[in-house]
Amino acid sequence: MTLPLPLRNRLAHLILDALHDGAARRGLEAVAAVCADPRALDPATPLPEGFPAELFDRRDDGWRMRSGFGPHAAAFGERAARAARALADRPLAAADPPLPVGLAEAATLFEAGLYFETHEVLEPFWMRALGAEREALQGLIQVAVGFQHLANGNLEGARALLRDGATKLAGHRLDRRGTSVFAAEVARCLGEIIALGADAPARFDWTRVPRFPPED
Repeated sequence: MTLPLPLRNRLAHLILDALHDGAARRGLEAVAAVCADPRALDPATPLPEGFPAELFDRRDDGWRMRSGFGPHAAAFGERAARAARALADRPLAAADPPLPVGLAEAATLFEAGLYFETHEVLEPFWMRALGAEREALQGLIQVAVGFQHLANGNLEGARALLRDGATKLAGHRLDRRGTSVFAAEVARCLGEIIALGADAPARFDWTRVPRFPPED
């Protein structure tokens, strides 16, 4: 289920904050916990500072997402849980890290299937970059958004961005990461998506998504 924009954006902000802020990370973990079990938080204990309480109501049976958001609680919680697991062992970074750290953060999020958040991490670096570095960063962003489009059922957008992203990444390096092999694997995914036709959003095998370009 595609999250409504207010939920998607609020969770994305929490995930990005959790890269460098311990309170946000604890809030993210709490979200994952209460979406799985509304009674997970002790009512006698103050809420974690980073918990997005504006999205929840405290009821007799525990913390529940507010009216209108309830149908999205499972998807919201599943995404929060993926992020919490991905970040659990990752040290907190500076709020404005250098490119190598930003790429490592993007890799962590991409491997967790958090493609929208991958784009959000990379965009500030792309905005400051020039030349080949800028093109390669744009390619990574387009690939991430392409897979997010596919997850959302936007087949046309997925095809266009995966194609453009793979083209931009061919023959580049970012810091100590070569992107050509990744570009070829994205192009392979695109071919599979095209072959699946209109059923691609439902039938694509997500285990076929390539790993984020590794360090040499």
